[in-house]
Amino acid sequence: MNERARRLLELADDELVLGWRDSEWTGIAPSLEEDVAFSSISQNEIGHARALYELAAQELGTTADELAFDRQPEEYLSAPLVELRRLEWARTIARHYLYETADAVRIEALRTSDDPEVAGLAAKIEREEAYHLMHAELWIDRMLATDEGRARLQEAVEELWPYALGVLPAELRGELVARVGLADLEAIERETHTDELAPLWEEMTMVRRSAPAGAQW
Repeated sequence: MNERARRLLELADDELVLGWRDSEWTGIAPSLEEDVAFSSISQNEIGHARALYELAAQELGTTADELAFDRQPEEYLSAPLVELRRLEWARTIARHYLYETADAVRIEALRTSDDPEVAGLAAKIEREEAYHLMHAELWIDRMLATDEGRARLQEAVEELWPYALGVLPAELRGELVARVGLADLEAIERETHTDELAPLWEEMTMVRRSAPAGAQW
């Protein structure tokens, strides 16, 4: 696999897996407003994943659905940050903020690519991702407004920060460090998956795997 296809799949896998993780808040978020917000963000992420898979599929001689659902868990290129199942609000907000900040750095780099297809898709994705980051930053401000919220948020960010660094290639991590204002630590890299990916993969691919071979989607 060449570097172009790999970068597209890394981003697509991140968006797909995080979209499923965000969808876990549907029906149980702290408020109806956040129930709707996280459901919408989840749909956006999965939509971005599909567009990225379609671009990668052209190069790899396959289809977006095959890339999304026919690989084994160990074949995904997702960052460990998005695989974690964290149904606790402070950790969800910490991941939301750290991922969206890292994603903004990554999308900006792709938008200035000399590859017109990649740059064009990155520009389209960037417009929606800007709202995701804005949503995350609003919640950061809300949690910092109370002593309890600040303490919970700080603990969550410290736990997830090494995972957040692993979202980006090494050459872009300095920009993430500057934007978040935390120390440059050893990252938890993509080469290792969390134990939480396999159960999520079972859920994501259940319908696809239940269909007869050769079924059209």
